[in-house]
Amino acid sequence: MTTKTMRKIVRIDEERCDGCGLCVPACAEGALQIIDGKAKLVSEIYCDGLGACLGECPQEAIIIEEREAEGFDEEAVSLHLKQQEVAREESPCGCPSAAMATFARQAESMTTPEATSPMPSALSHWTVQLTLVPPSAPFLKGSDLMLTADCVPFAYAGFHQRFLKGHSLLVACPKLDDFESHLAKLTEVLRCSEIKSLTVLRMEVPCCSGLTMMAGQALKLSGRDIPLREEVISIRGEIES
Repeated sequence: MTTKTMRKIVRIDEERCDGCGLCVPACAEGALQIIDGKAKLVSEIYCDGLGACLGECPQEAIIIEEREAEGFDEEAVSLHLKQQEVAREESPCGCPSAAMATFARQAESMTTPEATSPMPSALSHWTVQLTLVPPSAPFLKGSDLMLTADCVPFAYAGFHQRFLKGHSLLVACPKLDDFESHLAKLTEVLRCSEIKSLTVLRMEVPCCSGLTMMAGQALKLSGRDIPLREEVISIRGEIES
């Protein structure tokens, strides 16, 4: 029979959680995972209640509360971490965005007349990396801005024709890049360049939702009231939304 006692333990507000996954690596005990697009407490016995994950949640969806819960079990945590290590060998980084997959493609779809003809690039400027672009870059002024995750142009074959045409482009990765630095840069872009609209084009994996969160925060910080739209691409290269 499991014994419960009054103790401090994390609670996650699923309404506020956007599944960005930043809390997961912050928990040294491996008590948190992203499941069905939300952060979840895997087991009460893995949570020490110290709250190292709190400061990593941009949505402030995690709190420490005192309630009846199973006791923290160091031996169980040790076994749990070893199991996670084994899983990471099969799925690099233990992250859905790093899970390997292969997709069957019809050969004829790659040899249509349209595919054999050169397609013109819709890119109207250089450079495109958010880190490198100055907020006052002339190609940003008065533009419809597209903030795109690094992986999108590789996943979606018609990126230039479907999405890029008529937009200025900035590229970033919410998982591998410096979030705070990018947030500050995007905020300055919105303040300085009279952007008319902002579209976020991201992958379906949970960590990529951080790009949309970044855009929303930058709009608030900049004081700009412009349309914000999100498009999501699946790892198979299909438009999800």
